[in-house]
Amino acid sequence: MRDISMILKSVRNSLFLFTAISVLAVSTVSAQDAKEGRTLFKAKCSSCHALDAKLIGPALTGVSDRHPEAFLLKWIPNSQGLVASGDPAAVKLYNENGKIAMTSFPELDEGKVKSILAYIKEGEPKPVAAAGGAAPVQDDTVSGLSIAGIIGIILVAIVILVILARAGKLLERLILQKQGIETEDDMPLSVGVRKMFRNKKFVLFFVLCIAIALGSWGWMGMWNTGVHTGYQPVQPIKFSHELHAGINQIDCQYCHNGAFKSKNATIPSLNVCMNCHKAVQARDKYDGQISPEIQKIYNALGYDPETQKYDPNQQKPMEWVRVHNLPDFAYFNHSQHVVVAADAIRKAKGLQPNEPVCYACHGPVNTMEEIYQYSPLTMKWCINCHKETDISGQKDNAFYTKVIEAHEKIKKGEKITPALLGGLECGKCHY
Repeated sequence: MRDISMILKSVRNSLFLFTAISVLAVSTVSAQDAKEGRTLFKAKCSSCHALDAKLIGPALTGVSDRHPEAFLLKWIPNSQGLVASGDPAAVKLYNENGKIAMTSFPELDEGKVKSILAYIKEGEPKPVAAAGGAAPVQDDTVSGLSIAGIIGIILVAIVILVILARAGKLLERLILQKQGIETEDDMPLSVGVRKMFRNKKFVLFFVLCIAIALGSWGWMGMWNTGVHTGYQPVQPIKFSHELHAGINQIDCQYCHNGAFKSKNATIPSLNVCMNCHKAVQARDKYDGQISPEIQKIYNALGYDPETQKYDPNQQKPMEWVRVHNLPDFAYFNHSQHVVVAADAIRKAKGLQPNEPVCYACHGPVNTMEEIYQYSPLTMKWCINCHKETDISGQKDNAFYTKVIEAHEKIKKGEKITPALLGGLECGKCHY
């Protein structure tokens, strides 16, 4: 009889452990695949493709439904080779897309391609603006599914424990009855549950599971306090980066010229907008009327498009809502990253030569209808980038040239001053 109980306990424990590991493993692998695929897609594909819009190449949403996975696993890493081999499906796709050759990616193995396809299938969760102009906070490091999974596993474990306990009791009673030993009627389920909760080991297990679930939820909540990944406020003008930076290929520095020469990227004045929109008014899309968004620019500047004159009395500032906001104690210099470390950052983030280095932090803004915070901008995120970025071989860079020069002076025992290492830069003292 004791052997039967021990076997049941062993089966019960093994089943619980297997269920827990399986659920966690499946959810983790799925999340990692989609997350890795998103990173690869932004680095390798976003310059020519978007999920829901045609750029140089077609929109990729539903690509797994249009083409077999076996074909995509060959096409994505080496489309040109597949076309050259005479593959009918590859030749047809090549002709349908204007015979534009897709860049080959020999570094993408089968696992990475599958990750990209998983991301395309899952899609990009677009933040939805909440009341008051604030969008809900989103962060890839937090998973509500994980918390729900832990709670679900606990509930399933409790149900399995109850069922196995009752099955064990029933089996024992049948064996005793077969041996001619009288047994008392089985106790009701409610009584069995009460008796189970009087068991100190079970109570300890139950309390431990609850503590782990609540602790995990609390830890994730505190860890992500102040992290605003996905923040997308409502702006006074619906400025489309997808239209300007993506379709029209306007360089980032044309508007944000401060990023290349100062600490701040700067928000362009409306006069910069007027360089184009004094002539471009999108009347063809609004039945001969000026676009409502362009009219907002005119109103803010006091500009009359009929007379082409400005009225200073009608001018008022445009109140943009800041999207990327670092704490006051954090110092970040745009020019140091955009100019000094541009090559190293491009290499570390896998950016294409035609992609601005800005994409490393701000994401593929050329695909954003409305701008939102792409990266978490946490200290951990910055430190990881500083650990992974390779700055060796930067001999043509003025900053590293100064560092090498300083090292040579140290070897010779010559005088070294802070000014030699950039100590006269305004941003060293003035925020």
